[in-house]
Amino acid sequence: MNNKNIIIDVKDLKVQYGDRVILENVNFEVARGEVFVIVGGSGCGKSTLLRQLIGLETPTEGKIIIDGENLTEANEKEAVAIMRKNGVLFQFNGLFASMTLEENIALILEKYTGLNSKQIKEVIDLKLSLVGLSGFQNYKPAEISGGMKKRAALARAMVLDPAILFFDEPSSGLDPLTSASLDNLIKELNAALNTTMVIVTHDLASILSISHRIIMLDSSVRGILATGTPDELKNNKENEIVYRFFNRLLE
Repeated sequence: MNNKNIIIDVKDLKVQYGDRVILENVNFEVARGEVFVIVGGSGCGKSTLLRQLIGLETPTEGKIIIDGENLTEANEKEAVAIMRKNGVLFQFNGLFASMTLEENIALILEKYTGLNSKQIKEVIDLKLSLVGLSGFQNYKPAEISGGMKKRAALARAMVLDPAILFFDEPSSGLDPLTSASLDNLIKELNAALNTTMVIVTHDLASILSISHRIIMLDSSVRGILATGTPDELKNNKENEIVYRFFNRLLE
């Protein structure tokens, strides 16, 4: 992979809490514009890895390079500047219940930009239209469906035009049809905006539908057990754990 094409570079990552090693010897790269999916069974370290990538935690060892800048060695001010290039869609959407969708999104624009109120409204209208929520500016989270909440949270995550969007279990709590609709939206946004997307999920249908490339974590190796495209991993008969996971086979 050409260095200019790499937007995330993880080198020799180790995460340890006390005596417990969660991840070690983790190495991977994510290309610009790629939909990169992190999968694995419960307790394999998916959420732990995501917290390192978005800067909520600092790894025990190793480096995380985001768009050419070393997140792990950055001071607080530098880390904030690096993290502002990212958007995050959290599992439980994180919308403030007492605020309208417009107010939820405006909070970020008011804090991080010098836009006036008219410009802020224009940006909000654009982002909501991108996720299929035109006309829902004045609705509160309780007044819309679970799938619409996810879309609103995605609009908020996109509001500063991030180079990378991180998703934590985006289909969590959604029925299969709503989940498939969100998958389609993710693919459309990736194609239209060329935004790099890093997604943690256990939803096999989503994994096979949206990912360009996948890493599978497993607690048995405290790190990456397999990497490849959806087809490569679905047809990986050399590793029984991988094959069973991607073909939904029971023990």
